[in-house]
Amino acid sequence: MEETADGDGERTPAARLRRRLGRADLRAVPESRHDLRELLRHWGSPGQSETAELLTTELVTNALVHTDRAAVLTATVGPRGLRVEVRDFVHDEPRPRVPDAGDGTHGRGLVLLDRLADAWGIRAHAVGKAVWFELDADAA
Repeated sequence: MEETADGDGERTPAARLRRRLGRADLRAVPESRHDLRELLRHWGSPGQSETAELLTTELVTNALVHTDRAAVLTATVGPRGLRVEVRDFVHDEPRPRVPDAGDGTHGRGLVLLDRLADAWGIRAHAVGKAVWFELDADAA
């Protein structure tokens, strides 16, 4: 448990999940979803938690499938909402694609982020990048 500052400068407890994702270890996808579900057990509405799980699944899967490197998942629940970030160690930024018409399972991650997250983005690091999203507590 860590603390975050709210708008009045008061320190409020924040719950946090941090998980290392092994290179190409797709078992980390359902395990990450489970860990996030536990973190969010007392946060938001069921619909908000399901949205968080879906978007986290997309970020984790993309990092593991498209980078061929390890990654790190961090999720923090604070008074303002939820922030999830997946950091990988490859400089290439993800690009929006048209979802695959064949089976509908490829190319939808950034589209879902854009439609369902309250905010999202990509932050460059000296080595690699982090793709993140936020869900507001007020919407929960």
